Amino acid sequence: MGASGWNDQMRAMFGSIAHRYDFMNTLMSFGRDRSWRRRVVELADLPPRGVMLDVGAGTGRISLEASRRFDDARIVAADLTAEMMRIGMKDCPSQVKWTCADALWLPFPDSTFHAVSSGFLVRNVPDIRRAFSEQLRVVAPGGRVICLDAGPPPENLLKPLMKIHLNTVIPRLGALISGDRSAYRYLPASTQAFKTAREIASIMESVGITGVKFERHMFGTISIVYGRKPS
Repeated sequence: MGASGWNDQMRAMFGSIAHRYDFMNTLMSFGRDRSWRRRVVELADLPPRGVMLDVGAGTGRISLEASRRFDDARIVAADLTAEMMRIGMKDCPSQVKWTCADALWLPFPDSTFHAVSSGFLVRNVPDIRRAFSEQLRVVAPGGRVICLDAGPPPENLLKPLMKIHLNTVIPRLGALISGDRSAYRYLPASTQAFKTAREIASIMESVGITGVKFERHMFGTISIVYGRKPS
């Protein structure tokens, strides 16, 4: 499937679950999702009057956290799905500016932002290297690139329980609460088929992001991977 067809498929899926997306994220994460977004914003390390891009912003939860932490910052929330953005526009302050954008072809000049973040975006793009290359292009020298995403459960005693949560609990909850069983089959499947934190870090390094580090959360299934554009 080409990038255009993939984007259409993602728009349709996320548009269908936009009305309950944030509530489901909180349920699936046992209420820990906001703490991960706060950590992403902390790692953005914006200077006074900084400019931040939230790619694949969805309903703008990272952008909202950034506006709370950096009240003098300019924040751009970019997403493909109109239904998601409409919800976000209601909740985010005017400090957050919204734009429809493809994560593989960002409509911004080089070195525009002091930090670029993404939350649960990268596992849904057809070309991960391209996505990180674009983020690196639009961030200013010395600026941070931060990726928050979900990946497969690590090999430990909790893996069977995590697989039950992903493969049984989440699809049933998703069908009950959002009315879309197929979306909440895709999301756990894409999580289990995605990269580990170390693999994401390796891809980020391969496109030129430096000083890459990562953190694991929620029994190792959530990764926050971050680095800088060389000065």
